[in-house]
Amino acid sequence: MPERPDRPDRLDQSDRETAAPPGIDIVGRAAVVRPVGEIDIDTAPTLSRALAHALTYVATSRADHIVADCSRVTFCDSSGLNALIAARLQAVAAGTTIHLANPAPQLQRLLQMTGAAPLFPREGPA
Repeated sequence: MPERPDRPDRLDQSDRETAAPPGIDIVGRAAVVRPVGEIDIDTAPTLSRALAHALTYVATSRADHIVADCSRVTFCDSSGLNALIAARLQAVAAGTTIHLANPAPQLQRLLQMTGAAPLFPREGPA
């Protein structure tokens, strides 16, 4: 895949492995994950770690579901979608759900085109 000229330098391998996941907030009974920017092959592992961390909040009864607030996501490719779907499978196995809040039109189109939209209930602003 060609580099996009408007994209900042990609993370090198060590940065990807040590990058801090998006912050997790507890809002009411939801563990809210707030990814920022592009979710692609370089950044999807960071989102996966954040969603797994949020799942621990649910497992310890501090929250009863997870919300991915996508209001600051500017792009999501198949790697990001795979991270969301894999996290959803883990959430379902744990008896909970992952909701999406504020998905951008590009992410909404991706979910619709792939048939994944029904897998993620929508949540109001998180």
